[in-house]
Amino acid sequence: MNPTRLARALIATAALASLTTLAACTGAPHHEDEALGKKAAVAPPKKKAAVPGLAGMPPVLDPQDVYAADRPNQLSPVVRDFPSRVYVPNTNSNTVSVIDPKTYKVIETIPVGRQPQHVVPSWDMKTLWVNNDRGNTLTPIDPRTGKAGRAVDVHDPYNLYFTPNGKYAIVMASLDRALVFRDAHTMKVEKTVPVGCYGVNHADFSVDGRYFIVSCEFSGELLKVDTAQMKVIGQQKLPFRGAMPQDVKISPDGKKFYIADMMADGVWILDGDTFTQPTLLPTGKGAHGLYVSRDSREMYISNRGEGTISIFDFAENRLTKKWHLPDGGSPDMGGVSADGKVLWLSGRYNSEVYAIDTRTGAQLARIKVGSGPHGLAVYPQPGRYSLGHTGIFR
Repeated sequence: MNPTRLARALIATAALASLTTLAACTGAPHHEDEALGKKAAVAPPKKKAAVPGLAGMPPVLDPQDVYAADRPNQLSPVVRDFPSRVYVPNTNSNTVSVIDPKTYKVIETIPVGRQPQHVVPSWDMKTLWVNNDRGNTLTPIDPRTGKAGRAVDVHDPYNLYFTPNGKYAIVMASLDRALVFRDAHTMKVEKTVPVGCYGVNHADFSVDGRYFIVSCEFSGELLKVDTAQMKVIGQQKLPFRGAMPQDVKISPDGKKFYIADMMADGVWILDGDTFTQPTLLPTGKGAHGLYVSRDSREMYISNRGEGTISIFDFAENRLTKKWHLPDGGSPDMGGVSADGKVLWLSGRYNSEVYAIDTRTGAQLARIKVGSGPHGLAVYPQPGRYSLGHTGIFR
């Protein structure tokens, strides 16, 4: 056979083989793999709609759950090798107590500036900043070594937050009545925003990071601030005489903000987008701190005035449980352990720290620390970056 006829024969044979295979796969009779041709096509995975966030902000992982990066032990490579510790600022003792969560013992006491209020993880999660409010300084702590560095001059740092793009630190200058935007690394002042309320103290950001809600504890007000413009775009008085708003947290789906109020003895529920008048959910005397569980299903609410923790179910939109500390106490600020099994809270007026089992509400430990323990930080924690306070991670 000449080469041309041979090539034609080979092509014809290949074509016949292809047709035979195609018939088998499309339901030709008397083939044992006939059922394969009747299986429905596998649907492509649904893509979650992208959220157009603040310029430079990391992409939102899940628009329906802002805490999607905070799952148990989902530690960033940045913090994975850090030793697990609980850092407790003692406001009246001008120290930070360092607790080993495995032994429930204080392993070190670090001298810091005057009146430390909160221990705040930096946006890049590499540094813990101690807010020395009356000392007008921030003391950096290296969470890898636990050693404190040289203090940085920052006026009236009652609390500290970071814009979601990591560009600015936001100092809650309570006595100065201002929000001070500073370079997130050098702490150099970029812009000072005077506010028309008293006692700015806590905040949280919208899903897209374009605005944040601030509580003003001494005048019972809330602010809405445009992040990019660094400008107050909304202000309202809470509808309760003597209101004293404290901690602020956004719901997992981003539709609501929750604001604890220690005088209204409950949590305000606010639509952040419309910024209309919020409604009050009574929780307990002296409602103060708000912490979301690692599965995004519940929120722990510390009621400082009665020594209890209320449990709020996001899906059911109601309180489901209340845990009582044995022998009472003054549960204040804190955080959840990396594995989600322990809620750590400072006992503001009892010079102690509480470790609480998040599955049962049982008290695991009661640890003596310095005087006036306040915004303690559990570290490290899951997440990609920190928005500040005692640990708000995204």
